[in-house]
Amino acid sequence: MFCVHCGEKVNTEGKFCTGCGIELLQPIFEGSFADGKNMYAGVVEELPIVSVPDQVKGTLLQATEKINAMVGEQGTIDVNLKDVFSAVFKKHDKEEGEMLFIAGTSLTTPKESEISTSWPKPWLFSRIFLMLFLAYILLYICVYEFQNTNAIPGLILVGSFAVPFSLLIFFWEMNAPRNISIYETAKMFFIGGTASLVLTLILYSIFPVYHSVHGLDYTGAIIVGIVEELGKLGVIIYFIKKLNPKFILNGLLIGATIGAGFAAFESAGYVFTAMEFEMEAMISTIFLRAWTAVGTHIVWSGIAGAALVYVKGNNMLSSEHLLNTNFLKLFAIPVILHAVWDMPIHINDYFYILSFLLIGIAWVFIFTFINAGLKQIGRLNING
Repeated sequence: MFCVHCGEKVNTEGKFCTGCGIELLQPIFEGSFADGKNMYAGVVEELPIVSVPDQVKGTLLQATEKINAMVGEQGTIDVNLKDVFSAVFKKHDKEEGEMLFIAGTSLTTPKESEISTSWPKPWLFSRIFLMLFLAYILLYICVYEFQNTNAIPGLILVGSFAVPFSLLIFFWEMNAPRNISIYETAKMFFIGGTASLVLTLILYSIFPVYHSVHGLDYTGAIIVGIVEELGKLGVIIYFIKKLNPKFILNGLLIGATIGAGFAAFESAGYVFTAMEFEMEAMISTIFLRAWTAVGTHIVWSGIAGAALVYVKGNNMLSSEHLLNTNFLKLFAIPVILHAVWDMPIHINDYFYILSFLLIGIAWVFIFTFINAGLKQIGRLNING
């Protein structure tokens, strides 16, 4: 059977063509593809022109269908990002924020049958980011307008923590079960983040990486990807074993929290090192580490945490789950993304192109896990 648009051989059970990515809503035909014509039912018909946006959308939907299959789901991801982020632009009073912060306690955690299966609409993370951004601007004024060097440590700290901590709040809001408190989350952020740094340094002492004048080579980038993701995974394993969550969204939050702590403290170190050269280098490092934090350690570790909880399900975590083929396949994703991110192909204009591509791929997996987590809750509600 062949696609009527490009002639690529297609699977009759699939929803998208592997060649052009178009959704297979029109007839597919048997035989060979000739002269760009649709020979279906003996009728010669000019093929419709498929726009580039439609091709991109079709390819993206095809990718989500395959990723969905990796987490035990079928079909594409049904999510409207405009709707998910719609609450960001609405006015919220003080009481709404206070009610969010008391979620996750023994008195406020909802019963499984009461957990919503609809996509959450996070907004608090945007207010946290604006608050930290304003603090950064004020500290910047202290340093550059009044030449007050006492404000430099605060500038480094706030600049390094703004995006990771805000993104952490986003994943906390997306945790539909509402069963992990902000206190527990903060503990994972600070203790888990620093513990993952220590574990990573221990691994580096065993598997050293040598930097040249031009940075990492390809082998070094692969070692960094493996070592740092394993270092964070070790702490993720500890908290998953301690909390024993069964919801995929819990694993996503735990992993993202550890990754956020790792990213924040690592960024502070990079910024401090850059300050030894000149102040402009420090500011540019803060900016670079801030926007790239959107698609690096936080989401990479989120994928790992969600994958581990998906594999373990209702059972206590064991070594069998870590050696599970499904987990290893999913854990390979952040390792590969991390390794490619550090490879020396990030040069000149390609830095931004490849960075945006890697960030986009990571977030496709994140939204896939959110979708799978909500469907998991729906099944539990039905069975419960």
